[in-house]
Amino acid sequence: MGKRVAVFPAGRQDLYERNRYSAAVVSGGFLFVSGQVGSRADGSPEPDPEAQLRLAYRNLEAVLAAGGCTLDDIVDLTIYTVDPEKTLPIAAKVRAEFFGEPPYPALTGIGVTWLYGFNFELKVIAKLPGEAA
Repeated sequence: MGKRVAVFPAGRQDLYERNRYSAAVVSGGFLFVSGQVGSRADGSPEPDPEAQLRLAYRNLEAVLAAGGCTLDDIVDLTIYTVDPEKTLPIAAKVRAEFFGEPPYPALTGIGVTWLYGFNFELKVIAKLPGEAA
């Protein structure tokens, strides 16, 4: 196996280095993005759940851009959420703001008990532009 090619958004490398993981890894024509949360620049959670999820999508967009991708390149989206009965309506509403027109990426929603103080985490796989299908 070849060496991993790590991708980091500008200004957040210290967060990833401190926690010993990459924001994303390029492999086999795909960008595999680590879970993105609605964290502010200092790493703290945005307190309002809806604003937190919007920030998670913006953080995701920054990682995708660093890897040469956009939301349109996502082929698989996993949304982790705490207290899904309460937060799934928020997840659906905000997701529609970022994925307006079909075709939509494949989607998996997973309810969890804890996300390090966050309500949502977004994990994606994106196809690198220009790579054969």
